[in-house]
Amino acid sequence: MKNWKFYNALFIRVLFVMILFFCCVFLIYKTFYYNALLVGFFVFLFLAEMYFYVKNQLQFYDRTLLSILQNDFSTNFPEENKKDNFKSLYLLYENLKIRQQEQTSKEMIYRSLLNNIDTAALILEKDNEDWNIFLMNDCFSDLFKVPKVSHWKYLKNYLPSLCSEIEKTEFSELKSAISIKIEEQDLQTFMLQTSHTQSYNKEYFIILLDSIQRVIEKKEKEAWINLMKIISHELMNSLTPIRALSQNLLHIVDQENLVEDDFDDIKSSISTIINRSDHLQVFVENYRKLAMLPTPTKQMTPINALFEDCLRIMSPILKAENIELINDIHSSRSIMIDKNQMEQVIINLITNSVYALKEKSEKKMYVSSYTENNRFFITIADNGKGIAPEIQDKVFLPFFTTRKDGAGIGLTLSKNIIEAHGGYLSYQTDEDKTSFVICLI
Repeated sequence: MKNWKFYNALFIRVLFVMILFFCCVFLIYKTFYYNALLVGFFVFLFLAEMYFYVKNQLQFYDRTLLSILQNDFSTNFPEENKKDNFKSLYLLYENLKIRQQEQTSKEMIYRSLLNNIDTAALILEKDNEDWNIFLMNDCFSDLFKVPKVSHWKYLKNYLPSLCSEIEKTEFSELKSAISIKIEEQDLQTFMLQTSHTQSYNKEYFIILLDSIQRVIEKKEKEAWINLMKIISHELMNSLTPIRALSQNLLHIVDQENLVEDDFDDIKSSISTIINRSDHLQVFVENYRKLAMLPTPTKQMTPINALFEDCLRIMSPILKAENIELINDIHSSRSIMIDKNQMEQVIINLITNSVYALKEKSEKKMYVSSYTENNRFFITIADNGKGIAPEIQDKVFLPFFTTRKDGAGIGLTLSKNIIEAHGGYLSYQTDEDKTSFVICLI
């Protein structure tokens, strides 16, 4: 948009000065020197006025553009400059001011979010070849007793072990456990995860640290909450009908005269109470199996012998279900295990695979073993229906089951047995195969 008012005012001033100038020349030509001097004086005054007029206009533009470049939007536009000559500049200034306020609000929200999470977060910004601290959240500062310094070299004075570990990788992405000494305390283990990102011409390096002890405590708390939900659900499913039937029986026996239908109701109620009591007893026995797992009695056991015994037990079921078994265990190795407990684990996993293959027309089960990094692995896999994403975090939860006739302790018991042996039980699932992996150290 053109500033016609400014151009018109400037044009009138130039035209007026030119007219006076020609008048001055004309008066000199006519030898009216005093008159020419007076007109020349007015020409000088008008030129000075025009100079300061243009200078003020340009200075206002310069000041406003400098404020925009410096992100300083604290100056308010005078009312007379919000229209006419400076209307476009005012609109630009206001638009950028609003954007800057929105950006500041977003940054405040992001900082607030980062300061309220339980994970220690540190964001570095690259400046030439050096790293500056772009953001350090409250959790990081409080956890490591570090003030919110602005430079990486200052942070090295407080956390040399962390900084040294990251510098070894040349600020590349990694995920590993790291032991850090905080002030004069003992070494503490943290899960370190870093990532590298770039925004426009700026490079950022994000560092996240979680206390492994805190992660374990959080997982344990979640497990206990889920376990209590399941136990409460099972107890209420049995206690509610038992209470209702007991009240019904009390009402019947309070009657003066009992008829034959009343005796039938009594028999039916008592039978239901017994069934629910039996269910509760089984539930409690299963809980005792989990809570009172005996310490493994380990002895050297050949892998081949272990699987031969397990497959001999499960062979009739595999044949009845038309399951093709692909046995890739040909190890002559012996491992230190409790043979009875390990048989229970393998039979549990094979039984789960049998159930997973129920609805498949082509049923295949795979058993294999291998050694890697001084660890021994046993894998039991199948091409069954797999584990649905919504239940993948619940498969090892006590009493959780998708089977109508299942107790929901098989995988939990198996996991506990493997952990009692110093190993771990995990699973991998993809489109055509689900594998449970036993790792023994």
